[in-house]
Amino acid sequence: MSESLDDLAADLATGRTDPVQLVERALERARASDAVFITLMEEAALAEAHAARRRRAAGLPLGRHDGIPIAWKDLFDIAGTRTSAGSRTRDDAAPATVDAPVVAATRRLGFIPIGKTNLSEFAFSGLGANPHFGTPTADLPGNEPRMPGGSSSGSAVAVQRGIVPGAIGTDTAGSVRVPAAFTGCVGYKASQARYDMAGVFPLAKSLDSLGSLAGSVADCVTMDAAMHGLAPTPRTQMPAQLVIDDAILDDPAVTAPVRAHFEDVLARLSRHVPIRRQRVEAWHRAREAIATLGWLGAYEARQLHLDTLTGPKRTLVDARVLSRLDGAARISAEAAAELISTRAREMQRLRAELDGAVLILPTVKHVPPLLAPLEADPARFAEVNVATLALTMIASFLDMPGVALPSGSTAEGLPLSTLLCAASGADDLLLAQASWAERVLRA
Repeated sequence: MSESLDDLAADLATGRTDPVQLVERALERARASDAVFITLMEEAALAEAHAARRRRAAGLPLGRHDGIPIAWKDLFDIAGTRTSAGSRTRDDAAPATVDAPVVAATRRLGFIPIGKTNLSEFAFSGLGANPHFGTPTADLPGNEPRMPGGSSSGSAVAVQRGIVPGAIGTDTAGSVRVPAAFTGCVGYKASQARYDMAGVFPLAKSLDSLGSLAGSVADCVTMDAAMHGLAPTPRTQMPAQLVIDDAILDDPAVTAPVRAHFEDVLARLSRHVPIRRQRVEAWHRAREAIATLGWLGAYEARQLHLDTLTGPKRTLVDARVLSRLDGAARISAEAAAELISTRAREMQRLRAELDGAVLILPTVKHVPPLLAPLEADPARFAEVNVATLALTMIASFLDMPGVALPSGSTAEGLPLSTLLCAASGADDLLLAQASWAERVLRA
């Protein structure tokens, strides 16, 4: 990973580096990394870097981070670029004429978009594979590449490989938190209402949210503020109470390395803050609703892409994505309405159950899987995809903001991740708690 945003800001302020050097380095690394970007904005990024250099020379930077390169998942409109959604069905889409509001907000502070990152087609997979633009892979131990996690695969790998210090993604069922877990990054998925969603290509509007990937919680806090056009403000780091539901860990699908690591994380954190063990009824009711009625996100995604599914562009879609979209036809409009009603009710129940505490659990039940066997076996791919999203999907159904924290590694050096979640809207509490937990776990 590259230096932190604050370290780069300090280097810029003292003249140890300048925006042109940072952007040139980022572009060089991007060009050398297969399948991470769908669109590189080389000419525009360098022009913005030279403008930032001139502002700094005149003593008029737009902010501390003026001139720092970042990356955006290719679901965000950036003026002059096509928003592909990772799909060849959008090859004929017109370039965006204006930036999405969150992109514009970061530009007003001087952050420079160097390009748009790869993703699972239509953002509809938790594993991150893309047959059209290639599958980006993290630099992990071992000779065989592993799935990067999805759908914000390129954003996570761009951070993990040190191309940019921060990248922005979207998250509907785990699409920021899972790639963060599989690449050893920090991933922050916000509550849905946290940001302006205009200019962001949707998957399921009832569930879509935005988030950032970076090397630290502090960098995610900086990106969060920047997406509102603000400089970050100091947050209290007084730890809140943590809640663990033992039934989540009792699931036999939680693999032994993940379970052992998570118990160690709990032991380390419990030396500093109370950990309350309780059954979180809203979590289990949400899981039951999804199992019985289906995934609301799949229903809404099918409605969104129905013209593609029934038209001549159908043959252009990844067969694995097609299978999931076709399968969503089993979910009736009545079931979708019941899911929406259940969601609202269980979100209220969850808020009362947590009562200001933060839920802690593993981000994913298993380590990042090997890429090649899943690419070769569509049935196994589908099975592992469901397992990968099992925990983050429930949190999304309850609109829980979440921070995936890299918290250790297996004996082979594969990343392990811990997820902190709060009730909908409690993002500031969550970020403060995650910052504290990160400090304890890195000690």
